[in-house]
Amino acid sequence: MATVNDLKVPALIPQPLKHITTLVTGASRGIGRAIAIKFATLGASVAICGRDEAALDSVVTELEKLGVPSFSQTADVTSARDVAGLVSNAENALGPISVLVNNAGIGLFGPAHEKTEEDWDRVLNTNLKSVFLVSRSVAPSMIARGAGDIINISSLAGKNAFAGGGIYCASKWGLQGLSACMAEDLRQYGIRVSTICPGSVATEFGGSRPKDATKVLLPEDVAHAVTMIVMQGPQSFVSEIQLRPVRKP
Repeated sequence: MATVNDLKVPALIPQPLKHITTLVTGASRGIGRAIAIKFATLGASVAICGRDEAALDSVVTELEKLGVPSFSQTADVTSARDVAGLVSNAENALGPISVLVNNAGIGLFGPAHEKTEEDWDRVLNTNLKSVFLVSRSVAPSMIARGAGDIINISSLAGKNAFAGGGIYCASKWGLQGLSACMAEDLRQYGIRVSTICPGSVATEFGGSRPKDATKVLLPEDVAHAVTMIVMQGPQSFVSEIQLRPVRKP
């Protein structure tokens, strides 16, 4: 039996998601890592992807200590070919994907007129195109089974403008629109598409850690919101969560 000493989940702890498989993109660190671990503590089988193989291996080690089936693959989620291989390999390893968390994202800030076409493509491809590609790849299986959750990690920057946020805000405002339309397209098949819009989170996203850690969210706060969406009743649909720290930064 699993024990607390070796960090495995004791059999007596409820595992309400034991029979589902989830895929989390951008899961090698930060919010994605926290989401993957949260799902594992609730018993789910967890597939993860990212570009840093060593970091992914570290997360897989944590998942294995929690005693759940896991799978990892380095992948470029802006590439349709990589995405198709990722989804196929994950489902072959763990079974049909019940929950997709589109978490992969980058931040690049500064006045839009000072940025390059390469900057634009990098941010929009990572933050928006990847969601289109991965969601498109998992949707047919979800449609066939008549159920599924697609959860897109957006940002309050998808709701509010700020100086220096031109390209990043464009990607997140676009993600809000894509998610809302996907939700309307897929709800008839029993598939829920939701967005989570966090404020500042204590990660290395954007190149530096926040100055005051008491006035930001933790990655685990976002992970809790993700699993809350998945664990709601089957007849209900939380389309969006806006998540803020209690104290203003």
